[in-house]
Amino acid sequence: SSPGPSGRPRGAGVRSPWSLCPHARTAMAGILDTLVDQQISVVTNDGRLFVGVLRGFDQTSNVVLSDCQERVFDTDKGVEQVVLGLYVIRGDNIAVVGEVDEEIDSRIDLSNIRAAPLKPVVH
Repeated sequence: SSPGPSGRPRGAGVRSPWSLCPHARTAMAGILDTLVDQQISVVTNDGRLFVGVLRGFDQTSNVVLSDCQERVFDTDKGVEQVVLGLYVIRGDNIAVVGEVDEEIDSRIDLSNIRAAPLKPVVH
């Protein structure tokens, strides 16, 4: 590939968070395995929130969500739900994964929630 602005090949010196902790991959796989076919929420490093049914994942914790939607927060307009359908999120972009209690989630009127968007995660 062509060199980046630093003169090094693109991606050189960029390490996956998984390389920083050798046991993180195994731990994440164990957690994700228990959540397959359940509704989860995923917060990405850039502060986006996705909700969908976990259909699968791989050794780098890339996740596949079905019935996925992005919840976009706004201080004036409430929460906008953007329907995405089948969606893949790269494992190195995942900050937080959590279970969703579907009964509680269905009772929340997202149009009445006002909140600032999440800020990006700083490592």
